[in-house]
Amino acid sequence: MHQTNDLSIFAAAPAGRRGHLLAARLLPWVLLLALAAFPLLAPQFGLDYYVGFVRRLLIMVIAAASLNVILGYGGMAALGHAGFVGVGAYTVVALVDAGFSSAWGAWAAALGVGALFAAMIGAVSLRTRGVYFLMITLAFAQMLYYLAVSLNTWGGDDGYGIYTPLSFGAWLDSLHADVFYWAVLAAAALTFAFASRLPVSRFGHALTGIRDNETRMAALGYPVYRLKLAAFTGAGAVAGLAGAMLASHNNFVSPSMMHWTESATLLVMVVLGGPGRRWGAPLGVVIWMTLAEVLKLYTEYWHWPMGVLLLLIVFYAPRGVAALFAGKGKAR
Repeated sequence: MHQTNDLSIFAAAPAGRRGHLLAARLLPWVLLLALAAFPLLAPQFGLDYYVGFVRRLLIMVIAAASLNVILGYGGMAALGHAGFVGVGAYTVVALVDAGFSSAWGAWAAALGVGALFAAMIGAVSLRTRGVYFLMITLAFAQMLYYLAVSLNTWGGDDGYGIYTPLSFGAWLDSLHADVFYWAVLAAAALTFAFASRLPVSRFGHALTGIRDNETRMAALGYPVYRLKLAAFTGAGAVAGLAGAMLASHNNFVSPSMMHWTESATLLVMVVLGGPGRRWGAPLGVVIWMTLAEVLKLYTEYWHWPMGVLLLLIVFYAPRGVAALFAGKGKAR
């Protein structure tokens, strides 16, 4: 049904508009192919370092996209999202410390543990709104941070080193060294695809309706609390997966990755790209991380140019960078 409607819209559009629609449809696939080929081509140009950088960038896209679901579509401004990233990372630590070695199993466990913690925290936090919701999510995240600091078994404040990388299976490990990169790329692509379909789904329509007028949606009979909790739990699960992948990427986990400043950075990335927009999270992550990487080459005081960038965004692109590329009046 959706395909038929899309085709009819495409056929009825003017030639110029048709070209833009085609480009918009092809862009994700072209980008996916380019990213998939990157680890094969990078060594030929001496860009080996950037394979790791792009992998880390993709992991952060997963984390930011999960936050964009609750912030952009649900209107839930959470300042503790890095807590779920940390929970996923420490799930990997717990499994590695117990002698577990499967990457797939560890990531699946992190997904489940992230969902569990998000459900418990959301059950309490979602009874508040606005700045109170923001502060209570911050409080829970800081509780998780100090809990991690107190876990001397897993390094406490010094962190925990993962000296034996997780395995993807004997045949995959021997097939190619960049299997981890492609696994992260696949997870990022699936997260992007889900986030792209969310606004046109029934759940997405209900979620945006709650964002715009929660009282009206409740009066219409929608289970507002359950819908918000479902979105919050799902976002926490995906953030947990991102944390598990980040642990595998760094081969090191420390409590600092769930500090409130990391949650603030994720929030800034989403706002920078554009909350509730299809390309908002990827654009925000790419702009922030790339500029930070470049500025660090020239100065250790790289934070103040980033502050200037945020001021410019607030004044000239208050709806995010993605809004500058969207058609007039479009929400994508």
